[in-house]
Amino acid sequence: MSSATPFDLAIIGGGINGTGIARDAAGRGWRVLLAEQADLAAGTSSASTKLIHGGLRYLEYYEFRLVREALKEREVLWGIAPHIVWPLRFVLPYQPGVRPAWMVRLGLFLYDHIGGRKRLPPTRTLLLDRDEAGLPLKKLFRYGYEYSDCWVEDSRLVVLNARDAAARGAEILTRTRCTAARRADGLWHLTLADDTGRREIAARAIVNAAGPWVGEVVRGVMQDNARAKVRLVKGSHIVVPRLYQHDRCYIFQNADRRIIFAIPFQQDFTLIGTTDRDYTGEPGEVRIEADEITYLCSAASQYFREPVTPESVVWTYSGVRPLYDDGASAAQEATRDYVLDLETRDGAAALHVFGGKITTYRRLALAALQKLAPHLPPTAGLAAGWTATAPLPGGDFPRDGAMALATNLRQLRPALSAATIRRLVRAYGTEAVSILEAEGAEDMLAADFSRAELRHLIRNEWARELDDVLWRRSKIGLVVDAAGRDRIAACL
Repeated sequence: MSSATPFDLAIIGGGINGTGIARDAAGRGWRVLLAEQADLAAGTSSASTKLIHGGLRYLEYYEFRLVREALKEREVLWGIAPHIVWPLRFVLPYQPGVRPAWMVRLGLFLYDHIGGRKRLPPTRTLLLDRDEAGLPLKKLFRYGYEYSDCWVEDSRLVVLNARDAAARGAEILTRTRCTAARRADGLWHLTLADDTGRREIAARAIVNAAGPWVGEVVRGVMQDNARAKVRLVKGSHIVVPRLYQHDRCYIFQNADRRIIFAIPFQQDFTLIGTTDRDYTGEPGEVRIEADEITYLCSAASQYFREPVTPESVVWTYSGVRPLYDDGASAAQEATRDYVLDLETRDGAAALHVFGGKITTYRRLALAALQKLAPHLPPTAGLAAGWTATAPLPGGDFPRDGAMALATNLRQLRPALSAATIRRLVRAYGTEAVSILEAEGAEDMLAADFSRAELRHLIRNEWARELDDVLWRRSKIGLVVDAAGRDRIAACL
């Protein structure tokens, strides 16, 4: 039987939507449990293009509500997490014959004005033969446009939402699979399984935020074949050695009307992505294919003077977007907007989450709890909307305070390089101080990664396996050698 005291909300899925809902619900005073079958952000939420953006190309598909909501969220997320979210300028070289100039200008005008932009600088026109942004590009690109969006450490955004949820009372269970869920006596009764055995819990409502596995949870765990359908769309990225020295990004239009980004990545690299194609395999086994690497290299090489070749690729990653199946004919045309499917039966509610973007996760959580609130007990917790102003762990400093924080860290550990200080600030914000003050801060396991930092990830961020550390809590996997990996693994 399930435990005597039911949870108000049981959330299946530890990606950005699941952890965002858990944080919001816990802050409002509801009793929350979240179960993730693998590591936090192990799926789609660590495989994004790492952008907090409105989605300029979605205007072409008349997704005005989605774009407006996402644009408004840019500055909100920058405010609550200035360590892992920061502004970037994007350069769009004009490519004749793909989209007419008037359409590009109109799209950028709307992009500047429909989202309530306050702090981010507006669009401007660039003469690429007079601006350093033109130096890496072929000479045929004479002019372009520069506009604002933001970067995010996507998997860290997930972890920090989970940490704040836990600090507010939520129970976060990683590597815990929900194997069955059934209704009885006005409650959901769930069976959870991990490497120690099985556990039965009860909950007043379920959120199915399993991402690419949302359909599997509906059909296999909940035994319901009548709910909305999910369309799995694969996106792949490549990482190459840094292609240019300035700190701006590029957005390139392709002849197939898709766009790709080229983004400075982890100081010494450039990230290029993404692809869009329907996917029918197991989401946990998604991998980039050779023709996707060729596509991304070819698309970038149409713009850069120096060709990008498959031989230059140092890392790749792929993810599966769990989009709502709206019947769009092409993968890139399928809506990125979220759909929340609420069903109530026998006194127990279930909410299925389809689609969504990492940019709008907080608004998705608000909408999800608005639907669920009538089916949950009243609480004396925080009011709806509190997540717009409460900083995430480590984010309790001003938007423009990163340099001051870096100066403080440099005084604390003068021997650390500027690159290491920058990495720590952008990963941990104000919490970097306690990491550098802890025992083991000078004991480097690999590159600039210390024993104290690893201890923080294990104790506070649910890191248990090597990939949790190298590729999700950080990206030090790009620079750590085999000996360093072995030393880190030995401490886990």
